[in-house]
Amino acid sequence: MAKGITQAQVDTAADALVIAGERPTVDRIRAFLGTGSPNTVTRMLETWWQSLGARLTAQQARAELPEVPESVAVLATQLWDAALQAAQAEANQSCSAQMDAIAARATQLELDREALDDRAKALEIAAQAADQARLLAEARQTEAHQLVQYQAAQIEDLTQERNAERARVEALERDRTELAERLARQIDNAAAEREALAQHARAVEDRAHQEVDRARLDAKALQAQLTKREQEWRQNERQLGEAREQAMREATAHQQDAAAQRARAEALEQQLRRLEQTALQIASTPSPSTSRRKRVTRPNDSPKGEAK
Repeated sequence: MAKGITQAQVDTAADALVIAGERPTVDRIRAFLGTGSPNTVTRMLETWWQSLGARLTAQQARAELPEVPESVAVLATQLWDAALQAAQAEANQSCSAQMDAIAARATQLELDREALDDRAKALEIAAQAADQARLLAEARQTEAHQLVQYQAAQIEDLTQERNAERARVEALERDRTELAERLARQIDNAAAEREALAQHARAVEDRAHQEVDRARLDAKALQAQLTKREQEWRQNERQLGEAREQAMREATAHQQDAAAQRARAEALEQQLRRLEQTALQIASTPSPSTSRRKRVTRPNDSPKGEAK
């Protein structure tokens, strides 16, 4: 409600409009005063209409002249009463129409207010949903960043493990080469020793044939020595064979271990490549909040992707 408006101001404005030949209305009084709410002006204008008859009667009484003939006074009074009744009827009709219009306007304003309230509630719900979506997108982006960091640490660990496996494979390869060289040397030594024993046996046999008469008594001893040397040679040959087989088994085991380590290293390299590809895919995937901004403003977005 506007402040400062009084019933006297409304009465003065209405009287001025009547004097100017215009019918007092809410809009005209508000225009005349330059202020006032429609409800307040309507209520005060209705009070002015209700008091109009009494004020006019008082003015008539003050304006009566004592020299007017009685018949003229009666006719004038009747004419004035008829005018008052017509004015009152017109005022009531005008007020009724204005009140109906005001009631319709108030109803429409109430409907508009309810519609605005509904729209405000819908906007508030949409704003809350947008805030929740933003918070969810920020949480997902934070989770994706943490996942990327975890994947990066895992990639670093796998890289170190792959390097360690490569070093182990290289060490196993060196051990296998060294074992093969040792086995070859043992085989060569065994062959040389066997050849030496054979040569010694042949030399002894030759000397025995040459000195058969002289060394007949020593033949048995030599034969025993030869038998012993042959047994030792066979034993050494058997030991060398066993050592060779053991070395071959160890070399085979080292080869199998090396092959398993190589396969594991290759599997680790493949897993590392898959993790790197996953990190690249996550880096190239936009977040939900960035996608929403892209649909609204269409800027060039470059968010960090999620690593799976």
